[in-house]
Amino acid sequence: MEKICISAVIAANQQKVWDYYTLPEHITKWNFASPDWCCPSASNDLQVGGKYVARMEAKDGSFGFDFEVSYTEVNLGSSFTYTGMGRYFEVTLTAQGEATLISICFDPETQNPVELQQQGWQAILNNFKSYTETH
Repeated sequence: MEKICISAVIAANQQKVWDYYTLPEHITKWNFASPDWCCPSASNDLQVGGKYVARMEAKDGSFGFDFEVSYTEVNLGSSFTYTGMGRYFEVTLTAQGEATLISICFDPETQNPVELQQQGWQAILNNFKSYTETH
């Protein structure tokens, strides 16, 4: 199955983008695709074998799940890979002058159409971009 890839150029330096993408106190502020969802908690042991867990919930309490993965490779400040739920994910940060390109490629899951998955993940990344550029 073909991977899904999304990206965004963030108007911030690479270290800030890295920190805002990986530190739990920031993750909970941007890690949702729409305003009716939230990420009430996150933990991140950013090392090979370490776990990343983000709680995703509808604000009305109707649905929620834990997104849990384990790191397989970590290059501090620039990239990491993780696996979980039978899927492989790769995140890369690349400096572009004063900005940073963040690229995410991952194996699609089988419950939702690829287009829906791509739109949802891009919406989360757009939320990350907005949060990072305004805080």
